Amino acid sequence: MPDGKSYFHRGGDQALLGATIPEHFAQVAKRFANREAIISRHQTRRLTYAELSREIDRAARALLAAGFAKGDRIGIWSTNNVEWLVLQMATARVGAILVNINPAYRPRELAYALRRSRVQGLFTIPAFSHSNYVEMLCELLPELQAGPGETLGNADLPELRKVVIYDPAEPLATRAPHPGFIAWPAFLSAGDAVSAAEVDAATAGLDSDDAINIQYTSGTTGFPKAVLLTHHNILNNAYFTAQAMRFDENDRLCVPVPFYHCFGMVLSTLLCLAVGAAIIVPAEHFDPLAVLQAIDEERCTALHGVPTMFIAQLEHPRFAEFDMHSLRTGIMAGAPCPVELMHRVIDEMHCSEILIGYGQTEASPITHLTVWDDTLERRTQTVGRNLPHQEVKIADPNGSMTLPLGEIGEVCFRGYHVMKGYFDNDEATAKTIDAARWLRSGDLGAMDSDGYVKITGRLKEMIIRGGENIYPVEIESYLFTHPKIAQVAVFGLPDPRMGEEIVAWVQTHAGEQLSGDELRAFCRDGLAHFKMPKYIRFVDEFPMTVTGKLQKFKMREVMENEGPGAGIRTATAS
Repeated sequence: MPDGKSYFHRGGDQALLGATIPEHFAQVAKRFANREAIISRHQTRRLTYAELSREIDRAARALLAAGFAKGDRIGIWSTNNVEWLVLQMATARVGAILVNINPAYRPRELAYALRRSRVQGLFTIPAFSHSNYVEMLCELLPELQAGPGETLGNADLPELRKVVIYDPAEPLATRAPHPGFIAWPAFLSAGDAVSAAEVDAATAGLDSDDAINIQYTSGTTGFPKAVLLTHHNILNNAYFTAQAMRFDENDRLCVPVPFYHCFGMVLSTLLCLAVGAAIIVPAEHFDPLAVLQAIDEERCTALHGVPTMFIAQLEHPRFAEFDMHSLRTGIMAGAPCPVELMHRVIDEMHCSEILIGYGQTEASPITHLTVWDDTLERRTQTVGRNLPHQEVKIADPNGSMTLPLGEIGEVCFRGYHVMKGYFDNDEATAKTIDAARWLRSGDLGAMDSDGYVKITGRLKEMIIRGGENIYPVEIESYLFTHPKIAQVAVFGLPDPRMGEEIVAWVQTHAGEQLSGDELRAFCRDGLAHFKMPKYIRFVDEFPMTVTGKLQKFKMREVMENEGPGAGIRTATAS
């Protein structure tokens, strides 16, 4: 980079894949027919690639029999299970667009997702935890209780035609809860009238640039948007991530992250299916004990998760009972990874090649990844370099000018991985992707001369205190080195004098006691005075998304509603 500008492009030794997802999977399934494809431990189900391929084709025939075709939107509202994976691949087989719906959604949020994506078919489980999906659906769609029909005829959701229900614990259950629901076995049986040739013809009519998936942004800072992704986007992202991990058919990936999220669907299930590896599903939702048991008993070689998941596993009282020596690699992403946590994952979980990943749903999702032979410093202090066939630059947040190396600006991406756009929302798309096809991430970072990027925070989360730009991740990384601290979140709070003041929410390790005075003394030893948190709140838990991302906007709301000094466990700086 002779001009010293923060721009980096990586070519690849291998060309981009030009196949659609079903075309690529057909080759993998044929090559590794007798290898295990998915082990769903909570369902006690194990399928080889040949068996999974047959299940996918049967579901694809059923989709065609139900009248669904290329471009139709098929929603799935469920926790992690075999059926989820089958539907992911069956919709791709016929060209329908899979719409991933957060299993934690309540009726209002569900209605928004269905309406926003104009969903025409919905697949759901009966219930999970305290959520009764049948009751919530009947609240939105009273027509489900009336009887079957060609369409449901709901005025608020006029495009929704069919709702199929399946029970992961009883996949052969034939009784639907109400007449308007279609039971999974009946849905599959209807597909028997469709020939294999018809399914093959549907696949032959697809192009790799066709839209295949709608993912909703996590909603940590606002109302979710519907991200439209293609075969080309997500298949290549999964494949090149696997190459960076040295991941192949001999690997067994433990997947505790939710399938509905890009981390679960692209970087976990599709990543495995792209190379013939085994998907190990420890539970239908994240359970640290189930993860530890799965790693030990299934001899997992890789583990994915967000930092809070790794913390929960390491902090589990039974952690020492399980053998982690089979682990080699994995990805930690979704939030900044503290250095001390990285050390613990390498030393205590024996995951010597654990990688740090960075990206966003709009980028399919991985843009940056460290690699196995990066120095520990680079694996803990940067998010690595961009994947092959991608471009990245650091730009002026208030314009498009590329900044010099080392300067902090907005991280921007361009390449095969950039989304097609937000579904039916050209205005939002234009605000995110500029005329030169650069995707503006909203994240702040800096790049070195080798293309390694360090993320310093969200553009909207940057704290401006008394004219000083302060990046929460820097303070969090320091606080995380305190031996008593298990988790921390730093954010800004409006202040009439300073513009903003710094707030730290702190969770200690189980059984540890930490006072505000003790923590402030620790801060004085390692932080400049203007980076010192004014308000420290000790908490037992944090508001999070289902994927484990801390929701700072909710923490900020709590502080604003209660007052920064409210609460017994709050310490205020003098």
